[in-house]
Amino acid sequence: MKRRDFVKLSGLGMSATLLPAGLIAGNRISAEDLLSPGIDVATKKRLADVALNAAKSKGATYTDVRIGRYLRQYLFTRENKVQNIVNSESYGIGVRVIANGTWGFASTNLMTPESIAECAREAVDMAKANAEIQLEPVVLAPQKGVGEKTWKTPIKKNAFEIPVKEKIDLLMEVNGAALKNGASFVTSNLFFVNEQKYFASTDGSYIDQDVHRMWPTFTVTAVNKQTGRFKSRDALSAPIGMGYDYLSDNPAEKIVIPNGPTTYRYAYNMIEDATAAALQAKEKLSAKSVPAGKYDMLLDPSNLGLTIHESVGHPLELDRVLGYEANLAGTSFATMEKLQSKNFQYGSKIVNLVADKIQPNTMGLVGYDDEGVPCKKWNLVKDGILVNFQATRDQVHLLGEKESQGCSFAESWDSVQFQRMPNVSLQPNPEKYSIHDMIRDTEKGIYILGRGSSSIDQQRYNFQFSGQLFYEIKDGKIAGMLDDVAYQSNTQEFWNSCSRICDKDDYRLFGTFFDGKGQPGQASAVSHGCPTTRFNGVNVINTGRKI
Repeated sequence: MKRRDFVKLSGLGMSATLLPAGLIAGNRISAEDLLSPGIDVATKKRLADVALNAAKSKGATYTDVRIGRYLRQYLFTRENKVQNIVNSESYGIGVRVIANGTWGFASTNLMTPESIAECAREAVDMAKANAEIQLEPVVLAPQKGVGEKTWKTPIKKNAFEIPVKEKIDLLMEVNGAALKNGASFVTSNLFFVNEQKYFASTDGSYIDQDVHRMWPTFTVTAVNKQTGRFKSRDALSAPIGMGYDYLSDNPAEKIVIPNGPTTYRYAYNMIEDATAAALQAKEKLSAKSVPAGKYDMLLDPSNLGLTIHESVGHPLELDRVLGYEANLAGTSFATMEKLQSKNFQYGSKIVNLVADKIQPNTMGLVGYDDEGVPCKKWNLVKDGILVNFQATRDQVHLLGEKESQGCSFAESWDSVQFQRMPNVSLQPNPEKYSIHDMIRDTEKGIYILGRGSSSIDQQRYNFQFSGQLFYEIKDGKIAGMLDDVAYQSNTQEFWNSCSRICDKDDYRLFGTFFDGKGQPGQASAVSHGCPTTRFNGVNVINTGRKI
């Protein structure tokens, strides 16, 4: 019943071969076909009703239907060559039911009424078979149907409307700028995604959503030909829930650090960043190797975003807390009794971490989750105290709550939805406090930008993170570039060492475009917002080695 087609790729660069397989699934299409409208909403509703009625007649007590059309364009280049251009479409329907108190799921990309009805009946058969080993019935939080709704990512410029040649010309200019300024190698990529998602349920919801995301990125490498040593610097861009207008030059969206780098908020100059990256990669070849010890760490959002993801986002997923992921990805140190105590000090008193599915420009921004729940914002850590987790309709009763938090997500129409991380962000300082103030107030510190190597244990507690750029701070000033830096801590110690947070003018987004979870794995995209933040007395190790 279930069928899935895959794009066959050849000649890809390393960045392409490392992509999760599901994200290049689909039929190969032309760039022009990315703009075709697909089936209309009325047809989607009729097909959804076929599934709802078939499941009900077979004995389902609850049914939801997801009709998905997933459009992707990925462009890969290296130096003066185009390595690959991928345009793909994946289209089909997934039906999830409760029968005999148990979940069942089936999917198909044969979009005829007969095939869809058969798919729905198969989902019910699956649920009834699973019921024989189900220990407790599914408890689904009530959700009032919202009727017929539409929602769209508020983009200004659809990336698929931009000619491929214009995109390739941009990447060639990016590569040329890097090579001109001393890079030995450079790869650059553009990732664009449009998810056309239709949801219907027996609760009475019919929701049509049009979701857009993008990620411009590159890696620049400088080589010392005499020693054979090399250093790289990745783009300081953010994967983001915006249109092609993100790729623009807007001085108001730049933060320039004296004697340091330029960072970006909601407009990204890719050529300018590649130029800086080449110069900084060369500078890293002669940068001072860091002396190991304790430092105050000033973490830029481009670095802290990953630390938030791993040390806050993942450990506060309720399925991980309950041990549902123990066999594959581990559990969580943030166990249920810590939440129930109402006094677990996750961080210092200035730490406020929120889950937020409605924040503009974020990759997790949607109107409704994949269970038809209206999205919202809620506290995870308030004034340093753990106050909540992330949960779905069939989980929130375990928290004593009666309303889903809207954390359900499925990578594709043929993946069953499950609990996935929303955007998780650190709230800015309500008082005026800039990165310049923070540098001035630091006697012995290291300012870290960009995502580097990372490692965290299976309880999301002990960790080690690195970065792309490291600047030594002495007596309130940037004293020069460092290298071979990684910081070590544990989650509770780290967040309790948080001493200063910049204000909203420094608040920026970072995130992950291909975050994997589950078995079989599903990839999702989430953002993590924060300002530059200082953590006092963090252990720094030297990662360098002699060649």
